[in-house]
Amino acid sequence: MVPISVLCNIVESGFMPLSCECTESGGLLQITVYEPSSRRIELLIRGVSTEHLDSVRAISDFIGELRTEISAGRRAFAG
Repeated sequence: MVPISVLCNIVESGFMPLSCECTESGGLLQITVYEPSSRRIELLIRGVSTEHLDSVRAISDFIGELRTEISAGRRAFAG
């Protein structure tokens, strides 16, 4: 099991050049990814279970999935 503090550090560093805040409450994560200059939220996800985020590889795959979601959202709004 990866400690929550380490897990959040890995997640937060995985979205550059965007900023990311990862917080834990009751064993669940809230992840907010935003544009640092405008603070416009690109992704907000709550209630993320850490059950399957038990290795650096699993965390990396999760970050990749979230980055894909952000990219898909941008394309949807681009028309």
